Amino acid sequence: MTVAMNNLDSINPATREFLQATHHNYINGHWHPAASGKTLAVQDPATDKTVTRVAESDAADIDAAVAAARQAFEDHGWRTMKPALRERLLHRLADLMEANTTVLAELESIDNGKSAAIAAAVDIACAIDCVRFMAGMPSKLNGSTLKPSAPFLPDTELFAWANHVPIGVVGAIIPWNFPTLLFCWKLAPALAAGCAIVIKPAEETPLTALYMAQLIEEAGFPPGIVNVVTGYGHTAGAAISSHPGIDKVTFTGSTEVGRLILQAATGNLKKVTLELGGKSPAIVMPDADLDIAIPGAASGIFFNHGQVCTAGSRLYVHRSIFDKVVEGVADIARNMKVGPGLDPTTELGPLVSRTQQERVCAYIAAGMESGADILAGGTTPDSSGFFVNPTVFVNTRHDMSIVREEIFGPVLVAMPFDDLDEVVAQANDTRFGLAASIWSRDVSLVHKLAPRLRAGTVWVNCHNVIDAALPFGGFKESGWGRENGMDAVKAFTETQTTVISL
Repeated sequence: MTVAMNNLDSINPATREFLQATHHNYINGHWHPAASGKTLAVQDPATDKTVTRVAESDAADIDAAVAAARQAFEDHGWRTMKPALRERLLHRLADLMEANTTVLAELESIDNGKSAAIAAAVDIACAIDCVRFMAGMPSKLNGSTLKPSAPFLPDTELFAWANHVPIGVVGAIIPWNFPTLLFCWKLAPALAAGCAIVIKPAEETPLTALYMAQLIEEAGFPPGIVNVVTGYGHTAGAAISSHPGIDKVTFTGSTEVGRLILQAATGNLKKVTLELGGKSPAIVMPDADLDIAIPGAASGIFFNHGQVCTAGSRLYVHRSIFDKVVEGVADIARNMKVGPGLDPTTELGPLVSRTQQERVCAYIAAGMESGADILAGGTTPDSSGFFVNPTVFVNTRHDMSIVREEIFGPVLVAMPFDDLDEVVAQANDTRFGLAASIWSRDVSLVHKLAPRLRAGTVWVNCHNVIDAALPFGGFKESGWGRENGMDAVKAFTETQTTVISL
C-alpha cells in the first residue's frame, strides 16, 4: 500500500506564514535566538522533509529563561495580582486559541503527524477547555481558618489560617504526543496558582508551543511570566531538571526519562510531578455490549496512532467471546485509512519520527519471534513517512516484551481469560498503573472490579476519556502527582500557615 503525502499547498495562509518565519525562544517577553546560534530541524513525519527550523537551546538559554521567570515572579506583581485579573488573562488566551484553532490544528498535524481534523476536534478543543477551566481557579484557591490550642501558652489567645501560595518558578517539559494539550495542562494551572513558568516542548514537536507563545504575548501576560525555550531533552531539558532556580518540575513522558528528571531534581529538593508511561488493560466481560466494546477497544489502542500513555494496549476478553471480539477489532484495523494528517479522510497518521517507527517495528518483530501471531497489520506502508499499519497480536504470553513493555504505537496484544480473579491478576501484572477500562453492562460487577485495578483512572464502557475537571495520573511507575482538576492547581502551591497572638 502506498500512502499519499501531505499537501502543504492546502494549509491556512496564517499557518504557512508561521512556518516561513524565523523561530526564536520566547524569553522575558522578547524573541531571542539560541545563545549558541544553533538551530534544529523540524520534520514533517508524513514526508520526512524539513518544514522549518527552531532554536537549539542549551543551559545558557535555560539560565536566561529562569532568571526572567524569577524576576517576573518576585517583582512584576503576578503572584500578588488580584485573582480576577489572572482569570481575565487566561480567558483572553482561551479566546485567542479558539480564534486560531485551524492554525494550531494544522501545525499540530505537520509537527506530530496526527489528523488535523481530529486535532481540532479533540486536542485543541480540550486544550481550550483546560485553559477555561483553570481560568476559574485563582478565585477558588481557598484556605482555612484554625483555632490553635498551644497548651504551653495557656493564657494566650491565638488565631491562625492556612493558605495556598504559589510555589515559585516552574519548569515544564512537554512530550511530543499531545503538544498543545499538554502545554496547556502544564501552563494553565501553574498560571492560575500564580507561578511563573519555563516551558520546553519536545524537540520533535516545538511548533505549537512557539505559536502559543505568540498568543500569550498577544493576550497581554506580563513579560517573563511565560517563557518558551526549544531544544533537545539531554541539554535544555536536563538543564531545567537540575536548575537551582526552579522550584518545581512538571514532566510528561517515559518512565525512564522520569527517573532521570527525579534524580536531577534532588539537587535543590525541588518538587516534581511526573506523568509517565502505561500499559493499560482493557477488560471485556462476557455480558459486554459488543457493538460498543469492539469499536471502543479499537479506538482505545489506535487513537493518536497508539502514541498515548493511556492506550488500551492489552486487551483481555472473556474466552466465551474472545474470537468474536478480536476478529472485530482486527477487521477495524485492516480497514483504517492510513495517510497524512492534512488529509481529512485519514484515520491513522504517521508516527512522530523515524526513531519511533523503528522502535515500534522492532517490537512487532520481537512479538513474532517470540511466537505471537498477527491477525492484522504488522507491516509498514510504502511511504517516505513514518507510518506503521495498525497491528493486532494473538497467542501472546505475559512474559513477552510486547505484553510487558510500553510500545507507544498502534500495536494491540489480545489475551483470553476465564474468571474475574484471573483477569485482575493479569491486568495488575505490570509495573505501570496509569489507566484501565472495563466493558460490561453489569453495574454490580463494575463496582467490584474497578477498585481492584491498580490504575489511576478506570473507564467503564469507554476509553481515553479526559476532562479538565478530572484528576489524572498514575499508580506505581506511571508517575507522581495529578494533573487537571483542583489537584493540579494545588500542585503548584505551597501551604503557608500564619499564626497570630491576639
